[in-house]
Amino acid sequence: MVDGTISLMPTYEYVCKGGHEFEAVQNMQAAPIERCPKCRRVCKRLISASSFILKGSGWAKDGYGSEVTGKNKRTPKRPKGSGEL
Repeated sequence: MVDGTISLMPTYEYVCKGGHEFEAVQNMQAAPIERCPKCRRVCKRLISASSFILKGSGWAKDGYGSEVTGKNKRTPKRPKGSGEL
């Protein structure tokens, strides 16, 4: 979210040779920003964590993240020869 609105474009993080860090909302096909807006020094795009949004119906009610139950539930088998005394 940028300025209170939802953006459909990714937010990229940058750092310049002068140590300034900034973010920019850009189209994925846009060329990376080459100069820092504060000091005009060369900057580079950082690799950062991404996120995703689960949209639509069904993923939550269809067992996303739920435990295995019913006939699909497996119990661990003991190796042969490991009987109890």
